[in-house]
Amino acid sequence: MGKRPLIVEREGPAEVTPATAPPVPDAGLPEPRAMRAAVALAARRPSRLGRLFRGALTAALGFVVSLAAWNFVTGLLAQNPVLGAVAAGLFGLVLLAALLIVLRELAALSRLARVDRLHREAEAALASGEAGRARAVAGRLSALYAGRPELAQGRERLAARVAEQFDADAVFALAEAELLAPLDAQARIEIEGAARMVATVTALVPVALADVAAALTANIRMIRRIAEIYGGRAGLLGSLRLARSVVTHLVATGAVAVGDDLIGSVAGGGMLAKVSRRFGEGVVNGALTARVGIAAMEVCRPLPFRTLPRPRVTNVLQRALTGLFGSGRDEAAGG
Repeated sequence: MGKRPLIVEREGPAEVTPATAPPVPDAGLPEPRAMRAAVALAARRPSRLGRLFRGALTAALGFVVSLAAWNFVTGLLAQNPVLGAVAAGLFGLVLLAALLIVLRELAALSRLARVDRLHREAEAALASGEAGRARAVAGRLSALYAGRPELAQGRERLAARVAEQFDADAVFALAEAELLAPLDAQARIEIEGAARMVATVTALVPVALADVAAALTANIRMIRRIAEIYGGRAGLLGSLRLARSVVTHLVATGAVAVGDDLIGSVAGGGMLAKVSRRFGEGVVNGALTARVGIAAMEVCRPLPFRTLPRPRVTNVLQRALTGLFGSGRDEAAGG
């Protein structure tokens, strides 16, 4: 006869009960590691000590290079005036090009600030409900797009009908329909292209960190293009400022987490992950790229979304990935 099981009764309540036990993790859902790493890199703010070091190093290198160039040109002028004059002219061209680059960066920052002011003024006009303030904002919005031939007819229709609107919501509804609807369509195309690229690289390129590099590059380029579409042409400094603003918006709204508009995409990624883990990660990384693009639209758009619907991640991802993963595209757009 075998031994009976030994039962030891423990005094006191159990430390872990079925009600308090942590949930069992679902290992079937892919993790968007590439997009989370890219967002973490973009969101990381340099320390003050690091900024001081880089600023001091840049100033020191600039001083050394300037002094070396001055000594080189003056020495060459003393030895051979003709060659010295050529060297002076070349360095002058370099300085002129650097000055033009600085002016272009300042102009880009100024244009981004102009779009930001329009957005804040529009929100203030909507909060007050005053039609006069809304018409003033609509007039400045029309002036912002004065050099855009594709919006010329929309500007004319807006100018002809804006006086007929008697509240702020109606004014901005008209401005959205006439000026921002075609720009929203262009921005959606950019988002779809970026999401498609990130999903493809994640799924098909097995090189380590290639998906992170592709996600970071595609998202920065997408943010810059969206800013240009809405009238905020961005240089290097402007692009970095925009990327930080978009990441701040994502973190503030909790958009990096899985929300209602990502449930269908994550479900599609889980379905594809049963076939290929890389394909599943590609779908989820593409979905997060689409969400970054929608956040960029909200940051760069001169008017907040009111009448026109805000794009949904699942709809954008469906258009971006149609045919890319074969039959899995329906699950990628579900929800």
